[in-house]
Amino acid sequence: MKSKFIALALLALCSISTACAQQYSLTDLGTLGGTGFNDFSESSGINASGVVIGDSQNAAGDDHAFTYTTAGGMVDLGSLGGPGTDSVAYGINSAGTVVGYTRNSAGTQNDAFSYSGGVMTDLGTLGGNSSNAWAINSSGTIVGDSRTGTGTRAFSYTTAGGMVNLGSLGGNLSEALAINNSGTIAGDSITAGGEDHAFSYTTAGGMVDLGTLGGTYSYVTGINSSGTIVGDSYGVGGASTDHAFSYTTAGGMVDIGTLGGARSNAWAINDLGAIVGDANDGLGNDHAFLYVGGVMVDLNSYLDAASIAMGFELYQAYGINDAGQISGWGVVLSTGDVHAFLLTPVPEPASIVMLIGGLSLLGLVTRRKREISSRI
Repeated sequence: MKSKFIALALLALCSISTACAQQYSLTDLGTLGGTGFNDFSESSGINASGVVIGDSQNAAGDDHAFTYTTAGGMVDLGSLGGPGTDSVAYGINSAGTVVGYTRNSAGTQNDAFSYSGGVMTDLGTLGGNSSNAWAINSSGTIVGDSRTGTGTRAFSYTTAGGMVNLGSLGGNLSEALAINNSGTIAGDSITAGGEDHAFSYTTAGGMVDLGTLGGTYSYVTGINSSGTIVGDSYGVGGASTDHAFSYTTAGGMVDIGTLGGARSNAWAINDLGAIVGDANDGLGNDHAFLYVGGVMVDLNSYLDAASIAMGFELYQAYGINDAGQISGWGVVLSTGDVHAFLLTPVPEPASIVMLIGGLSLLGLVTRRKREISSRI
C-alpha cells in the first residue's frame, strides 16, 4: 500500500509540475541473439514484480517469446514446434505465468499457450485451426480468441474448466483481450450490424457493448482492478482517425486525446489509473506516452540525462505496473534496430519521499488557509 501511495503521489506531482522532466531511466533490453536484420525485440507487457515479456529474434532467426528481469536478463521461452517456429508472449500475471501463442508441436497451426516453471502448455482451440491467449489474471484465468471452425470467438480458460466460448455481440468474431483480478473480461466483437465494438464481460451480466467514440469501431487493450478499460476508437468526430479512450461504467467512454497529432492508442492501465500507449505528436511522429491526471505526456521528454545520451527513441509503451515501471519498444538511433525497453522511475525512493513531503506541506498550508477563510 505504501509503495502504491508513493507512486501515485509522484505521478500526481509530475502531472502538475515540471519538476519531473527527467523522470525515467532507460534500459535497452537487447535481443535473444539476433544480428543484422534480425536484431529485433518488442515488449508487450510487465507484471507487478517488473518481469517484462515480449518477443525477439534469436540467433537462429526464430521469433521467440521472452521474459526479462534485471537480475537474469532476457530468457528465450522457446516454442512447442521446435526450431524454425515462432512464439509470442502477450500477457503475464503476478505469479510470473506467461501466455501467448506458438506453433503447435506438430508444426501445423498456431495455438494459445501458457508458460510456467519452465514448461510451455498448449491450450488447444475451440475446434478450429488456431488460437491466441492475450491475458491472464492473478488466479490464473486466461482469456483470448480461437477459431471455432465457423468463426472466431472470445474464450476464457481455466485448468479446471478448460476453454469456454464467451459468444459475441451478434457477429461472427469476438476477442477477449484483457481480464482483471475480479474476473471482468474486456475485448472487442463484431456486432449484428457489422461494426466492431469494445465489450465488457462478466459471468453474471454476460457481454455488454461499450459503444465507440462516434465511429464504427472500438478496440480494447487493457483493464485494471477497478474495472477501468482502455483502448482506442475509430472515427472520432467523424474523422478517419483513432483516439485512445478510457471507459468506466459511471462515466462511459472518454477520449483522452493525443500528443498534438491526429492519432493515439492506449495499450495498458495500472491500478493507479496511469495509462500508457503511443500517439502522434504535432509533427506526425509516433511516440510513447504516459497519461495521468488528465494530462498526456511524451515519454521521450521524461528520460534522464544518461538515458537521453543512449540515443534511443521511444515509439510505443505497452505495459505499466503499479511501481510506475513501463515497458515497450523503440529504435536505437545509431543502428535503426527495434529493441524492447524498460523505463524505471527516478528519483530514487528517498527523493520521492522528499517530494511527497513537499506535497504534504503544500496541502497543509492550503487546508490552513481554508480554515482561516472559513472563520472570517
